[in-house]
Amino acid sequence: MPSHKNFASFVVRPQSEGHLKAVDALLDLAFGPGRFAKASYRLREGVEPVDSLSFVAEHTGAARERLAGSIRYWPVQIGPSADGVTVNALLLGPLVVAPALQSKGVGLALMETSLEAARNQGHALVLLVGDLPYYERVGFSQVPLGQVTLPQPYNPERLLWRALVPGAHDGVAGAMHRPE
Repeated sequence: MPSHKNFASFVVRPQSEGHLKAVDALLDLAFGPGRFAKASYRLREGVEPVDSLSFVAEHTGAARERLAGSIRYWPVQIGPSADGVTVNALLLGPLVVAPALQSKGVGLALMETSLEAARNQGHALVLLVGDLPYYERVGFSQVPLGQVTLPQPYNPERLLWRALVPGAHDGVAGAMHRPE
C-alpha cells in the first residue's frame, strides 16, 4: 500500500506521533468530554490502538496542511459463543472529521483506506457503534439484535459490523470485550 493517498483537497496518510495532539484536539471539539462514558471507550481502556490502522486526513488547501480527520482501530474479542468460540475482531473508532470539512468525503476516504489496510493485514471482522445510513456506504450492516453485546451504555440498534473476508461474521456471538 502506498504511504499516502491523494484526494481532491486532502491526503490520507498513516498517523504519526506528530499528529496525536491535533487528533486529540479534534476529538475534543467534535465529541466533547462525554465521549469517555461511551461503551466503545470502555472497551479501549488499557488497550493500545492498532498503529498500522491509524490514519489521518490532512486538508491541503491554504498555505499549509492541517488535520481534516482521523480514524483508529482497536483489538477486541467476541465470545465465547454457546459453542465456546472466541473471535478476534477490530473495533473502528473514533472516526472524526473537522466540522468545516464534513460532507466532503473525508470520512469515507479514511474508512476506505483503513478497511483496505485491515484486510491486507489479515483482519477479518470490524465492528463499530454508529449510524447505519452512513456506514453502510462502505459495507457495514446491523448486527442481529442480541447476537453481540457491549458494556452499557450503548444502543444495540447502532451496533454494526463488516466482514472483510466472506463469512467472517458467521457464528460470531457473545459479549465484546478487551483482548485477553
